[in-house]
Amino acid sequence: MVENVVIIGSGPAGHTAALYAARAELKPLVIEGFQPGGQLTITTEVENYPGYAHGVMGPEMMNIFKEQAGRFGTRYIFGQVTGVDFSKRPFRITTDDETYAAKAVIIATGASAKLLGLPAEADLMGRGVSACATCDGFFFKDKGLIVVGGGDTAIEEAIFLTKYATKVHIVHRRDSLRASKIMQERAFANAKIDFIWNTTVEDILGVQEKQVTGVVLKDHKTGTVSRMPIDGVFIGIGHKPNSDLFVGELDINESGYILTHDGTKTKIPGVFACGDVQDWTYRQAVTAAGSGCMAAIDAERFLAAEEHEHAAKARAAKR
Repeated sequence: MVENVVIIGSGPAGHTAALYAARAELKPLVIEGFQPGGQLTITTEVENYPGYAHGVMGPEMMNIFKEQAGRFGTRYIFGQVTGVDFSKRPFRITTDDETYAAKAVIIATGASAKLLGLPAEADLMGRGVSACATCDGFFFKDKGLIVVGGGDTAIEEAIFLTKYATKVHIVHRRDSLRASKIMQERAFANAKIDFIWNTTVEDILGVQEKQVTGVVLKDHKTGTVSRMPIDGVFIGIGHKPNSDLFVGELDINESGYILTHDGTKTKIPGVFACGDVQDWTYRQAVTAAGSGCMAAIDAERFLAAEEHEHAAKARAAKR
């Protein structure tokens, strides 16, 4: 069986692409990926998406998206794509269990949280180290925590963690935040949050104890290295586009984003990319959803033009 459209990924971009493709009667197949729902499943309350006047939790929002796309006939498969072949049509998309053929492909694989790269980070992940306050904040009631970073991700994590922690220390390598103004104001006004400026986390302590016991901090203005006892470390330093799968198949810039033109078109006709895997400027849920809509429309028009061309050739052959 050759699918009309296979959508890789199931965040706001993938779900919206599925919704529009399904309403166009393309019967899309969505391969959800290792994190169904994308980054919003590990996001706290979403306040800036139109239509949710009082905010909505990220996982709930993605469930609504999925239900809406499913209502129009989208099929979902839980699985991880392990390989693609865009060298000929139909395109081939391989998972751990199956290989799918498709006339068109929409890539909506999103991005993943960046980590510090410290050896102890991997050893202590889930044992006091986390990249998801929503997932793990509950386990740190009445604890002292560190959040690493200075953008919206870090500030949002820190504010959320104050629901549980006695104190949240934001460690930032610069002397000012990159977060949006409203997020900065909320953090500065929160009595449970303080800031450790011009500082990086050099090591995380507690490997032998199999639980975070502290961190090693370096002040880059004074050069001072110190130890700080702490119960948990949350990483909020941004995200990396999930594009490794497409290296050698598509054009990808030095930061890992898939390059598109004329909307969501990649260099290969019939392959489209949307959301955070190709957007290094806006990176918002609403823009991801918008580009998912664009990708579905681009795919629909591509397939319609191809069908029209085949029909014209068939008519010409009969003359």
